Amino acid sequence: MDIGIGLPGHAPWTDGRALVEWARRAERRGFATFSVSDRLVWTTPEPLITLAAAAGVTSRIRLQTSVLLAPLRADHALFAKAVTTLDRLAGPGRLRLGLATGLREDDFIVGGVDYATRGRQFDRLLERLTAVIRDGVVDGHAPVGPPPATPGGPRLLFGGHSTAAIRRIVAHGSGWLAGTATPEDLQQFAPALREAWSKAGRQGSPRVVASVMYALGPNAPQAVRDAIGPYYAFAGEEYARYGIAQALTSPDQIKAAIEEFTRIGCDELIFTGNDPDPGQVDQLADVLGL
Repeated sequence: MDIGIGLPGHAPWTDGRALVEWARRAERRGFATFSVSDRLVWTTPEPLITLAAAAGVTSRIRLQTSVLLAPLRADHALFAKAVTTLDRLAGPGRLRLGLATGLREDDFIVGGVDYATRGRQFDRLLERLTAVIRDGVVDGHAPVGPPPATPGGPRLLFGGHSTAAIRRIVAHGSGWLAGTATPEDLQQFAPALREAWSKAGRQGSPRVVASVMYALGPNAPQAVRDAIGPYYAFAGEEYARYGIAQALTSPDQIKAAIEEFTRIGCDELIFTGNDPDPGQVDQLADVLGL
C-alpha cells in the first residue's frame, strides 16, 4: 500500500510558503503522493494553483486533488486548459485529479453555480475535459491547450458513495477516493465498484485511495480541535466531535491504521495534516520509517 500525505489547507494556516514546504519535505521523505483539498467558502487554498507551486519545488512525487469540487469550474474549457498546463508543469504521470460533485451548498451559492444540477454539470465537464485531452478542442472549436504531458491525460479518481460516482469511475476514471474514511467505509462501497468495473469490461481493478486525518506531537489534540472543529461545524456539533475523535494523534494509531487499511486491500492511504507546521511531515515520516 502506498502512503501519501495531505496538505492541511483546512487548518488555520497563515504562511503560504510553509504550505509549499510541505510538498518539498513530502518528496524528500519519500511519500508517494502530495494531495490538496478544495473548498470555496473557506480559507483552503485553490488546489490547482497550490499544486502548480508544489510542482515547482518537486520532481518525482505524485500530485493529487483530494478532492476538487468539479462543478464549480463552470468554464469547462478554461478548466481543461488549467489541467493540461499543470500536467505539463508537473511532467508525465505525476498529476492525478480527484474529482467530486461537492456537498456544501454555500460553495455553490457563492460560486454562482446551481446546486441542484451540479451532477449534470459535472458530467458535461467530464465530456469536455475528455475532448480537450483527446483532441485538443472543445465542441469542435479552435484548439485549447497545451496538450497534456501524460499520455491520455492525468488519471481521474472520483469521490462519493453514490451510483453516479460508480458510473463516473467506470466510464472515465482509474479509481475511487474515499475521503476521511474508515475501513468499514471501504468494505461497504468497494465490492459494488469492483463488480461494476468488471461488468463494464475494464481491465485490472479500480484503484482505491482512502484518506485519514492526523496530527502528531504534544500539540496534536489541540491542533485537531482547532482545524476540524470549525471546518465541520456546518454539519453540527455532533459531527464535528466525531471528526475530531476519528483523527489520529499518536504513532500507535497511525501504525494501526496502516495495518488495517492494508489488510482490506486499500491501494493508498493519505494522511491529511491538521497542523500547518511543515515539521508534521517529518514527524509522520519518522513514525513510518521513511
